[in-house]
Amino acid sequence: MEPLTDPFGRIHDYLRISVTDRCNLRCIYCMPAEGMQFQPQDEIMSYEEIAAVVKALAPLGLRKVRLTGGEPLVRKNLEKLVSMIAVIPGIDDISLTTNGLMLPAKAAILKQAGLSRVNISLDSLRPERFSMITRGGDVAKVLKGIEAAEAAGLSPIKLNVVLMKGINDDEIKDFIALTLNSPLNVRFIEYMPIGSASDAWRQTYLPLETVVEACKEAGWTTEEADMPSGNGPSQNRRVTGAKGTFGLIHPVSEHFCDNCNRLRLTADGNIKACLYWQDEYNVRPLISDPTAVQALFRQALGNKPHNHEMALALEHKAQSHTPTARRMSQIGG
Repeated sequence: MEPLTDPFGRIHDYLRISVTDRCNLRCIYCMPAEGMQFQPQDEIMSYEEIAAVVKALAPLGLRKVRLTGGEPLVRKNLEKLVSMIAVIPGIDDISLTTNGLMLPAKAAILKQAGLSRVNISLDSLRPERFSMITRGGDVAKVLKGIEAAEAAGLSPIKLNVVLMKGINDDEIKDFIALTLNSPLNVRFIEYMPIGSASDAWRQTYLPLETVVEACKEAGWTTEEADMPSGNGPSQNRRVTGAKGTFGLIHPVSEHFCDNCNRLRLTADGNIKACLYWQDEYNVRPLISDPTAVQALFRQALGNKPHNHEMALALEHKAQSHTPTARRMSQIGG
């Protein structure tokens, strides 16, 4: 069958699936402190529905699946979904984005079910600051989650750090130091205006040249580095002689839309061909018809813009489309 291709010739073989809009944390860049309206349970896709979508897309070249949220591990028995996806012909990589709090109890179970690797959100190594960013989280529990993922053989382990000016930018060297003696991949991510392009975001946004400058200040020489799996948008480097790597993901200052290969499926069954724009296509009514599912994904891709124009939001400039009003937790990380 013809692969999933958009009008600009980009082939899409990667689907990020949100399994819930709920989370056991309230990170400042992802969710408001209060007033969040969660989807009723009957509006959330079942595991059977999700697996049916993946099964319909696999013949079109879908190869990679990432499970996200919210926090995906607050959804009961997530390993059941992992095992359902793992047996679908053509799917060769299943990954998970998590805050790591529940990994000590789940890492080995998920690995056995077919999970390949994990990305763990970790925006500060300092207990009080981590608690502030996450509105109550315990960084010690996340560190135990990283240990559990390593013990379970989930590899590579990637640590996602949303870099925010005046909040955690003084920890850049501390994060890179984690890679010196451990095969971790620390990924610094620019703060994106998902669901908000307010002045507060603009004041907190920080381009990733800061990471390069921090390496120079520390006296570290760096070199390009390849990741063993997961060919995402990160520009990966290694401090010379280090066991691990660090990466730069800059969707705002240097967007990577030209090479975009990903689609998103929200917890309530909406296809998003682009994270930033509001366009959505609900697939739930079509689940029993694989051909109709395929057609709707092609329709979504047919309307995918060339790029997201987040940089224009930073500069208060007009944009060609309407940005999403959904928060990141409602879309899927």
